[in-house]
Amino acid sequence: MMSPTMETARAPFLDAERRGEEKESIIAKPLAILVVGDIVGSPGRDAIARYLPLTREQYGIDCCIANGENAAGGFGLTESTAKELFGSGVDVLTSGNHIFDKKEFRGYLDASTRVLRPANYPAAAPGTGVTILDIDGVRVGVLNLMGRVFMPAVDDPFAVGRAAVNDLLAQTPIIVLDIHAEATSEKMALARFFDGEVSVVFGTHTHVQTADEQIFPRGTAYITDVGMTGPTDGVIGMETGPVIDRFTTAISERFSVVKSGASQFGGLVVEVDRENGKALSVKRIAIRGLCS
Repeated sequence: MMSPTMETARAPFLDAERRGEEKESIIAKPLAILVVGDIVGSPGRDAIARYLPLTREQYGIDCCIANGENAAGGFGLTESTAKELFGSGVDVLTSGNHIFDKKEFRGYLDASTRVLRPANYPAAAPGTGVTILDIDGVRVGVLNLMGRVFMPAVDDPFAVGRAAVNDLLAQTPIIVLDIHAEATSEKMALARFFDGEVSVVFGTHTHVQTADEQIFPRGTAYITDVGMTGPTDGVIGMETGPVIDRFTTAISERFSVVKSGASQFGGLVVEVDRENGKALSVKRIAIRGLCS
């Protein structure tokens, strides 16, 4: 059974701007951006193939940005899985700490502008953490960062992000930022740091969707974690047994993706002003119990 989508939150500055305005005006249609949570294995890719086209149609989506670092067997990406997701309607794939798990994918990272690794990995790492999309003449900057709290050692996301956002703002007012991090406070602090400069900040990594979607005072849409797109059963997409064994015995075994049962789709739809890049509305999508 599909769970209903959540209520739409609207920007706090909109009522003030529109209050008392009686004149007629022609307002350009907002840019509709969909961000999708961590795609896990073949069940996640199947959910994308089946439900992303429907979601794009339902909400009039102009561009889709999805975190794909778990799309190939739960760990990393391959060229074929990336192309499969592009074929299903994803425009840009972001990532995190698992992006280098498949060694053979590193060459594709260097060649592609549609798959990002966190920009605050050392400069010598393959790939890039920034790209710009052209959506019917509207430029959309996409930035991928990774946190440092309870995460692998990387460069300062605030400093690296500051430089990247400055560069993007010289080219477009519309910027979408994926912060792949463990700590809620780190994600929120980064979003507050860029409030009014970035259109959307969405968190990834935990595979558990949070219910704190909002628009900050200066116009940045935010959610701490957009959740997971993949198996509903197991433990954050992985078979239960080995996860419990690791907790109870401290012996590590490689996890495997749950391949049977229902799936889920986690995302966030944000309407953005095409002229100034401010978020106008935000709607969280949480669908569980999708049949394979």
